[in-house]
Amino acid sequence: MARSRTDQPRGPSQRQLRVGELIRRKMSEILLRGEIHDEELNSLMISVNEVTVSGDLKIATAWVLPLGGEKKDEAIAALKRCKGALRHAVGKDMTLRHSPDLRFRIDETYDRMDATRALFADEKVQRDVAAPRDDTDDEE
Repeated sequence: MARSRTDQPRGPSQRQLRVGELIRRKMSEILLRGEIHDEELNSLMISVNEVTVSGDLKIATAWVLPLGGEKKDEAIAALKRCKGALRHAVGKDMTLRHSPDLRFRIDETYDRMDATRALFADEKVQRDVAAPRDDTDDEE
């Protein structure tokens, strides 16, 4: 029995990806230029690595990381405090009917990459990777 297209798990639509990228670029510009009048927010160098948007385009989650990976809690607190001003600034140049509600999360991609590198650098893993494969069990 063949599966229909609606049964297959799907990722974000092209529109979600496009809107997310537009929001990411705009937020990055706003934070870089210091357009939001908040001393603490402007003192932090925050990179916006990705923005994921819900299917109805009403919620945008910004995956951010302060420069150097330090002061993560302060960065999230500052972004949440300035959420209204950021939402207004982001929505000003977009052609959406409603500006999406912004949410902020720490991007842990780099931490996971470091953990993966450390795992592959482990002596036991290196030994397993370098060990010759015994394919004699497959030949019956």
